[in-house]
Amino acid sequence: MNGTDILSTSGLRPEAFRGRVSAVVLGVSAGGVEALSFLLPLLPRTFRPALLIVLHIPPERPSLLVDIFAPRCPLPVREAQDKEPVRPGTVYFAPPDYHLMVDTGPSLSLSVDEPVHYSRPSIDVLFESAAYIYGARLAAVILTGANEDGARGLAAVRAAGGVTLVQSPETAHMPVMPAAALARGPVDFVLPLAQLAQVLGELGADSKA
Repeated sequence: MNGTDILSTSGLRPEAFRGRVSAVVLGVSAGGVEALSFLLPLLPRTFRPALLIVLHIPPERPSLLVDIFAPRCPLPVREAQDKEPVRPGTVYFAPPDYHLMVDTGPSLSLSVDEPVHYSRPSIDVLFESAAYIYGARLAAVILTGANEDGARGLAAVRAAGGVTLVQSPETAHMPVMPAAALARGPVDFVLPLAQLAQVLGELGADSKA
């Protein structure tokens, strides 16, 4: 399969969404380091949206995600800071034991509210807050994971008019999270990681490209 073969569930090619997306939110859990190690290096240096990532990690340990992914990703990689403005073309990881949210500005916000699906950071919390701020200018991605975090948030992105993408469960290290997202309603793109990377590259391209 190549880029020209990919269609959304509504029959649109990825390039039809080009220039529309200002931010991408991504949720992943079990198997996430491996999935992101494959996906992030495939993003083009010209990727325009901000990319906000929640990866479930143990709260009692310092995060090494920036150290792991900065050398592998062609985009700047940061750990999200409270009240930080959202910069285009930048990858943000939620810090351990904090919910990551998007606030007006847009800016980033961190919270120690109760865990959701036993997780803090929670994918649902990020997706729902970003959907409120970005609306149809948002894309949301669910990858491998072993719980249902992200299913409700992906539905919120869809309801706000955003673009939704899910790793095909049969290709995921842990299929529970992608399957739960698909069970909540239709998704624009359901693909293996390599094809998801192609779609994200199109969504993140400038409309004049």
